[in-house]
Amino acid sequence: MIKRDGPFSASFLWETVGTWDLFIPEELTNEQKELATLARNFLKNEVEPVREKIESKEDPTLVPKLLKKAGELGLLMAEVPEAYGGLGLDKITATVIAENATGWSSFIVPLMCHTGIGTLPILYYGTEAQKQKYLPKLATGEFIGAYALTEANSGSDALAAKTRAVLSPDKKFYILNGEKQFITNGGFADLFTVFAKVDGDKFTAFLIERNFPGLSIGKEEKKMGIHGSSTVPLILQDCKVPVENVLGEVGKGHHIAFNVLNVGRWKLGAACMGSAKRLLEYSSKYIKERQQFGKPLAAFQALREKLANDAIRTYLLESVIYSYASSLDTAVATIDKTNPDYYKLLVKKIKGLNIEASIAKVFGSEVLSYISDDAVQMYGGYGFIADYPPEQFYRDSRINRIYEGTNEINRLLIPDTLMRRAMKGSIDLMGAIQNVLAGLKGGYPKTDATKPLAVWIDQLDSLKRLTIYFAGVTAQKYMEKLKEKETLVMLLADLVIEVYAMGCGLERALKIRRTLGEARSKLPEQMTIAYISEKTPELLARVRQGLFNVADGNETEFASYDKALTRLVQPLMASTESIKETVATRILEKESFAL
Repeated sequence: MIKRDGPFSASFLWETVGTWDLFIPEELTNEQKELATLARNFLKNEVEPVREKIESKEDPTLVPKLLKKAGELGLLMAEVPEAYGGLGLDKITATVIAENATGWSSFIVPLMCHTGIGTLPILYYGTEAQKQKYLPKLATGEFIGAYALTEANSGSDALAAKTRAVLSPDKKFYILNGEKQFITNGGFADLFTVFAKVDGDKFTAFLIERNFPGLSIGKEEKKMGIHGSSTVPLILQDCKVPVENVLGEVGKGHHIAFNVLNVGRWKLGAACMGSAKRLLEYSSKYIKERQQFGKPLAAFQALREKLANDAIRTYLLESVIYSYASSLDTAVATIDKTNPDYYKLLVKKIKGLNIEASIAKVFGSEVLSYISDDAVQMYGGYGFIADYPPEQFYRDSRINRIYEGTNEINRLLIPDTLMRRAMKGSIDLMGAIQNVLAGLKGGYPKTDATKPLAVWIDQLDSLKRLTIYFAGVTAQKYMEKLKEKETLVMLLADLVIEVYAMGCGLERALKIRRTLGEARSKLPEQMTIAYISEKTPELLARVRQGLFNVADGNETEFASYDKALTRLVQPLMASTESIKETVATRILEKESFAL
């Protein structure tokens, strides 16, 4: 294995499987498994019994009480350093807690908001005094955190915010005026990270306590899903904020907003992974019990295929989420913790993995939407009834594709980041493009045929080359106007996302084989193969159509693209029907996501 310092910066696009030795879930320690059990038991014993009360908001104090109880158990302090009353655990362990505390989004959304965007801005950007004052309270649940960025007219365009801040004449306070919208945890939060423009142009973050004069909370929003979570407007009317509560530097709030969102995107992906696993548990049990035409629903191949597709996507999502966490832990491990600039360097590592964070968010939210829809369908009419789990999961999952940056925004960010880094020379995308173009004439290297999954590693490499080729063609054709061709940009993003997911799945399967043996790796290998086999022709067809659009009727131009495609990718076929039967049998046997 090649060992290098992070960040990785989308190097998976030109580095073949096996370049990095990343952590996989099968390597969880006993301590991490104990934390997983603690989180699952909390969900099962404390949250599930009061699910309906949470949803109805019968008791508005119920969710904050549960959050404080989670704090007493240590479930809120994983990423807070020991010096500030936390556990100081790595991202892998934080992932373990996040996915196992997940099940009912009206509770998990407040929990993820608190431990993510409610706490991490202070950890990464706060002064020592701010950390000492707030982090211990956030770690235990004495304080609940919230994040106030969105406004009525500035959602995806966060920097268009209108909330203003001016320095008081005595220079002891900033006076804030404006209104924030859709603030999760706002109804009960004790501490808000609020963004405003100092003097109308310097985008800045502030730490505002609930009892600060001039801060008021609006009415709870009536939402499609996550009914039990608090979502309110935050109203600032001459709100007095002490100057020592500026978070970071005046005019540098955008760094906080966007870098913290990167971590939030990974956390959202982890929560989606947990919910996907819960749905597999519910669906597998239900279709074994429910009878139609004199036999259980599980006897029908159409439903077994749905279950298998859900399990395959969950496997890939789990691989993606733990790969990101492992990559970040590996990158952060290179920083000296005694360095006074430790958190500045840490944020730089996080920023270096923002492509992978966006992938975790987009892939995770869309996998869960797919599985939620399947769950409703497998339950039939009962899936539409609120007494059964799929109904709530289906509604709750919809928001995941909107917050933490819409999936469209994240899809636009992925290629934009790729291109900007290429222009800066921090990644050698241009070199990768030249290598792909050269291979169109001279051919491409093949994996040693004696190695496990050699042909599928080669198939993945061909998809990577397809992605790089498409990036090169569109960049050359449109130059700086490529941003305006959003359908092409989002197609490029989809290629990047799928290549990463497939790569994570293959990496994991091969590591399972190396460390746990061939028998243990067989199912993960088959799941990845089935996904690659079915997804490759689909991606190739979409690229062909995309390049036809690029040619815009020029037959000669398109002919050159089409010729390249035939040399870049030759889709492999696998017996996906038999693979899916094997996967479904396993899930039905275990009544859970189990490899």
